[in-house]
Amino acid sequence: MARFAYRLVNVFGIDGDPFSGNPLCVFEEAAGLSAHAMQALALQFNLSETAFLLPSAIADARVRIFAPTFELPFAGHPTLGSAHVVKALRNTGDELRLELNIGIVAVTAAAARRYTVQAQSPKTRAVEVTPS
Repeated sequence: MARFAYRLVNVFGIDGDPFSGNPLCVFEEAAGLSAHAMQALALQFNLSETAFLLPSAIADARVRIFAPTFELPFAGHPTLGSAHVVKALRNTGDELRLELNIGIVAVTAAAARRYTVQAQSPKTRAVEVTPS
């Protein structure tokens, strides 16, 4: 039976209040886990999101984010929490690049465990309406 290390992190927590913020489970090295297994683990943890770190050829890490019943292309607190774990595990410095399903997301770490996400501009498209 394979073992996978994970961390429970508290994103947006308030200093001195351990139960504030938004909890997140981050699997440190998820290579070898199928999408089905990731989804099952997210359902088992039953947090709003669970993140899985994978190798990336174009960023510091690839991150897949799952809610209990579906995969998300991007979400804010899993991106920030994953950046915190990647920084701790890989000593990347304060400038990180994460590969998410929406593309590369830049994250900058600052003093006192504060992180900033440089999100991409939203893209829109015309909606095709079928006459009824």
